[in-house]
Amino acid sequence: MKRVLNVLSVLVVIAAGTVGIPKGSAQTPTPKPTADAPRHIVLPNRKDALPYSDAVLVGNTLYLAGKIGIDPETGKPPAELEREIHLLLDGIKATLKEAGMTMDDLVSVQVFCPDLSLYEKFNEIYRTYFIKDFPARAFIGSGPLLRGGRFEAQGIAVRR
Repeated sequence: MKRVLNVLSVLVVIAAGTVGIPKGSAQTPTPKPTADAPRHIVLPNRKDALPYSDAVLVGNTLYLAGKIGIDPETGKPPAELEREIHLLLDGIKATLKEAGMTMDDLVSVQVFCPDLSLYEKFNEIYRTYFIKDFPARAFIGSGPLLRGGRFEAQGIAVRR
């Protein structure tokens, strides 16, 4: 019985000693930001206030949001197909640059297109944006795209 009382006494003293310890003190470690904490990238020239980031960088991996080739003057895809493709790929390139990467850091790309007959034309321009190996890619037939776009692309890049 005496032993039980001694143990209870010790527990009461320990409990009483922790009551006044403020949160965040030396005895309660505060989590520190890590190199893998997500960095949300929103391009500085983006004019819309839509609820998404252009990309999220976690460690050496960049997750790129879907992008459409929008003419900055009109806010719509241009009538010329080639210009739309260049605007799309230049937008991806700008997002990668903001994260300190290049097109050659892309490891996976998904392209959505409502008209699969545009596949060859897209490839003709797409291939000129890479110096090294091409990333894995899917060219996916889709329904209508936002703002009347003919292509939307998203991807994943890993810093080399």
